[in-house]
Amino acid sequence: MKPSHNGPRWLNLFSFASPMQFYPLAGRLCPLFMALALLFCAMGLWLGFAIAPSDAQQGEGYRIIFLHVPTSWMAMFIYMVMAFWSVMHLILRTRLSAMMAQSLAPTGALMAFLSLLTGALWGKPMWGTWWVWDARLTSMLLLFFLYLGFIALSRSIDEPERADKAGSVLAIVGAFNVPVIYFSVKWWNTLHQGASISLEKGSSMASTMLAAMLLMSLAAWMYSIATCLSRVRTLILQREGRTRWVKERIAQGDK
Repeated sequence: MKPSHNGPRWLNLFSFASPMQFYPLAGRLCPLFMALALLFCAMGLWLGFAIAPSDAQQGEGYRIIFLHVPTSWMAMFIYMVMAFWSVMHLILRTRLSAMMAQSLAPTGALMAFLSLLTGALWGKPMWGTWWVWDARLTSMLLLFFLYLGFIALSRSIDEPERADKAGSVLAIVGAFNVPVIYFSVKWWNTLHQGASISLEKGSSMASTMLAAMLLMSLAAWMYSIATCLSRVRTLILQREGRTRWVKERIAQGDK
């Protein structure tokens, strides 16, 4: 006798909270998101560095924003997603939630590092210095250290359950730094320029510049999702290595 499927279809999504169910889904989606990342990146770089006009005040040097702004956005967004998965882990005690947070952390750290690096490359010709202890720069540096601390803490504890709980607490506490980064230019008198794009005022950028910015942002999103899915598959195999379904997949050549 077949089981009934009369319930709402969206309830079936909860089945993917199981590592066994999520593993093949992640494997199918990962190449798709990586292909989209490469496509959007190629289009964004072409628009931003070859088509977009030079800035009236900053000249050609402004083009670093097509790398700086998307990586800055993603560094903040990924940490908030990590905090969300950490809350889900502490409340629902799902194994996959903690693994998702840990899979996001290296990509988030990379985005924070690229944000700091490209910011320094932009700041030298504009400010005359590589670094200032500006509110936004300092809070972004703190975010980078929070990523590194989360990764180090999660890997320093041998017992997975304790490592997941400790990492979740750190991710949730560190999330309070993200609003500080975003609102720092409004709360304090900083050297960092205000946002060129906002919900209240719209965009002050030329249409070509805006299109390049959005394409590079989409590329950063797609890349982050692809790397997270790839990394979580590895974590699932490590955590579930003794289960029957993992042994069967490995035996079939699915590594």
